[in-house]
Amino acid sequence: MLERLNQAMEHIERHLDQRIEVAELARIAVTSEYHFRRLFSALAGVPLSEYIRRRRLTVAGAEVLAGERTLLDVAVRYGYGSTEAFARAFQAMHGVGPGEARRTGAALRSQPRMSFRLVVEGSSSMRYRIVRKDEFTLVGRKARVPLVHEGMNPAIVAFVKGIDPETVRRIESLSDQEPSGIVNVSDNLAGSRAEGTELDYWHGVVTGADAPADLDALTVPAGTWAVFETSGAFPQALQYLWRDVFTQWFPSNPYRTRPGPEISRTRLSADGKEADAELWIPVERVAA
Repeated sequence: MLERLNQAMEHIERHLDQRIEVAELARIAVTSEYHFRRLFSALAGVPLSEYIRRRRLTVAGAEVLAGERTLLDVAVRYGYGSTEAFARAFQAMHGVGPGEARRTGAALRSQPRMSFRLVVEGSSSMRYRIVRKDEFTLVGRKARVPLVHEGMNPAIVAFVKGIDPETVRRIESLSDQEPSGIVNVSDNLAGSRAEGTELDYWHGVVTGADAPADLDALTVPAGTWAVFETSGAFPQALQYLWRDVFTQWFPSNPYRTRPGPEISRTRLSADGKEADAELWIPVERVAA
């Protein structure tokens, strides 16, 4: 898998001055577009679209300083329709406009080329199981919130605190299958998964029962789920589990992600500092 990802990275480098199709990158990596975006973001720590943008502006910066092409030629070559649009993007990355950079020979910022390699640590094992679930309903309260990669998400905290205790009790009483009890669900995430992009956050339960009219509901089709378990400091242990699933488990197992809600079940200690958690990721087996 990593070898194929690196072949996709080579394709990006050869086509920085052309349109780069995610479908072609996924084809090279022998996976789906959905999974390629997810895996790249987890491994690289930056969304695919942002990495390509930074690489283009890095190479464009070298051409600006070289002075062999006009600024318009450089802008058009790297996909910008005008020198103004190019100047804004250039300024945002390099902290200086292209004209000033050319005049003064200013120091520019660089996004290095990325390649992936497997580091075998062997310090811990990952507890997981594969579960096939029939169609079920997610019932609870839903809010559109920004994505936060590390630490508590203030928007989610405020949303959950705003649900009255009686409504929470009613929701919890509908739980009749695993993952049992109140779960936290992320759905409808932007493809880039960049910090600050929005997602649907659910505070609800997994059930086969009909949803009351005053609660939000989502029908989830039958499918396969990879279920991971962890224990440790909250929320870091759960966030690190997300990272490890994509950087360690997927590259080593014959599965890829598929579209669908991502579910976590968390049980906090009395002081709220520790947690036991399960993470349910919708997956499909990759054909040999």
